[in-house]
Amino acid sequence: MKAEYDLSKMKSRRNPYASKLKTPVTMRLSEDVVAYFKRMAVDTGVPYQSLINLYLRDCVTQHRQVQIAWPSKP
Repeated sequence: MKAEYDLSKMKSRRNPYASKLKTPVTMRLSEDVVAYFKRMAVDTGVPYQSLINLYLRDCVTQHRQVQIAWPSKP
């Protein structure tokens, strides 16, 4: 194995799997929710979209279910 390699002549290429890693979606989120994640993004240095994705991924791995209780009709 060489001590050093010359990578200056190496051609770069796109990752063929990059487009399959994430799916772009359009969502309507409450202003306060977006503001919350944007503030957290400033504090952590992580983009707010990534923070939202990390939170949702945590929900998936923990198998969290939303508990919705609709008000009953009188």
